[in-house]
Amino acid sequence: MARSKKMRAVLLALALSVGLLCACSAVSTPVTTQKHRVALVVKSTETEFWKSAFAGAKAAATEYNLELSIRGPETEEDYKTQNEMIGQAVEDGAEALVFSAIDYENNVPAIEAAAQAGLKLVAIDSGVASDKISTYIGTDNYAAGKMAASAALQSGESQICVGLVNYDANSANGQEREKGVREILEQLDNVEIVQAMNVFSIAENARIRTEAMLKQHPEINVIIAFNEPTSVGAARAVRDLGLEEDVWLVGFDSNVETVDLLQSGVVDVLIVQNPYAMGYLGVESAYKLLAGQTDEVESTVDTATVLVTRENMFTPDCQKALFSFAGW
Repeated sequence: MARSKKMRAVLLALALSVGLLCACSAVSTPVTTQKHRVALVVKSTETEFWKSAFAGAKAAATEYNLELSIRGPETEEDYKTQNEMIGQAVEDGAEALVFSAIDYENNVPAIEAAAQAGLKLVAIDSGVASDKISTYIGTDNYAAGKMAASAALQSGESQICVGLVNYDANSANGQEREKGVREILEQLDNVEIVQAMNVFSIAENARIRTEAMLKQHPEINVIIAFNEPTSVGAARAVRDLGLEEDVWLVGFDSNVETVDLLQSGVVDVLIVQNPYAMGYLGVESAYKLLAGQTDEVESTVDTATVLVTRENMFTPDCQKALFSFAGW
């Protein structure tokens, strides 16, 4: 009994000592559970492209213990609403902003105001005319345009008549892609760009405009569409007009509908980007900037593209590209 009481006394003293040490440690090194706040403001929240980017962003936010908010307007032309969302993110206390600019020029005031408020700025997918950006993460759009042009030349036609279906004329990435396309095609004697148009980034609008173009110019035998909604719309137009045997269609991005139409022969080539990586690396870079790890943040990160055809679409690399939730 005496030994038992003595042992309990020793254990009690030891517990008190440990408690005092922990208390002293807590005083000298306070523990905080506060998370850095990062806002992701993109062009839209509706397409599979952006939903894949959101998945990547959320994965990075979980890994780095960040509080992440996600915003985007209903359409990819509404830069005014996007500017308001950037302003709201600042008011809500965001410390870093990851964004994809709808308009290269008209998004500048909101971006500059965010920088003035002290936010770290990361651009993904599409840039903006500001030197306040720490890094751009996304596709080399000029190179992707050249890739699309090279794919168009594989149509097998001796005389190639091209229709271009692009989106917002003020969006930097779409214009860089068209620049790359023209760099290749305009040098060739057997290629004519019959019509180039900018449509809304809405599949139905792209379908209507593409149908009208094909009816007005039946000589068109190649179409290049520059993002997910325009590719879906152009593919529907080719299918509905029964022209899948007559028109070689090169599209951008991965969408369940365009993948099905690739397999069935309506779409011939997809230039597939990596939105999951854009979202993940964008939020990761925001964390590094907030953590003072600026030397680990490169000014430009190319997330690469993959050219997918019916012949290679079932290879492992192409499957990962087409269904980026499966992991890049």
